Amino acid sequence: MMILRSALYLCGQVISAVIICFIMLICFPFSGLRDRIISSWAKFNLWTLRWLCGIRYRVQGLENIPSEPSIIISNHQSAWETLFFQLIFPPLSFVLKRQLLWIPFFGWGLAAYHPIAIDRSKKKRALDQLITQGAERLNAGRWLVIYPEGTRMGPGEPGKFQIGGAMIAAKTGAPIVPIAHNGGVFWAKRSFYKYPGTIDIVIGTPIPSQGVKARELNQQSEEWIKQTLTTLPTTR
Repeated sequence: MMILRSALYLCGQVISAVIICFIMLICFPFSGLRDRIISSWAKFNLWTLRWLCGIRYRVQGLENIPSEPSIIISNHQSAWETLFFQLIFPPLSFVLKRQLLWIPFFGWGLAAYHPIAIDRSKKKRALDQLITQGAERLNAGRWLVIYPEGTRMGPGEPGKFQIGGAMIAAKTGAPIVPIAHNGGVFWAKRSFYKYPGTIDIVIGTPIPSQGVKARELNQQSEEWIKQTLTTLPTTR
């Protein structure tokens, strides 16, 4: 039954992505409308995950979300959190590897969402691009989503945090919103299977960045996220 449910979800995800992509192309000149169309696809996917695959979620700390555009620093375990962040935050810009934009339909949708697409093989240029475009996105009223581990990590196996997001915060003065979750327990990295259960998401108190060095900001967010992850289940 789990195979069937996971297969049905994948079919719905692909078909809906194609439909949304065509609608988005029609509305491409209208940035605000385009954002709403793309986020509606994320909402549809979360809905189908709940009713087809039994994946639910519970959130702690919604009251910690500030009103100003901020930098979301989160651990990265699954594709699930990328969908979820579009549900609770204002228009977003994701920091991602540019190869993701080459995926038919999915990548085209990402490209329309004002991402910061970096080439990881050119680290110095990627860091300069991240800081410059990150400041531009924040000034335009968009929130940034940064996964400092750089890739998806399994539950209970957090990776080393890169400093790029903290450098943007130190330069712009935008607060960091740390987030920890265990989405990979139910939708693992590169896994076809979607296991039923409840994902826990914890949104931390914003970390002020005015006058704080990037290294210290990175350390604060890393320590909070890794400590919070120890309180979340790592098995189904």
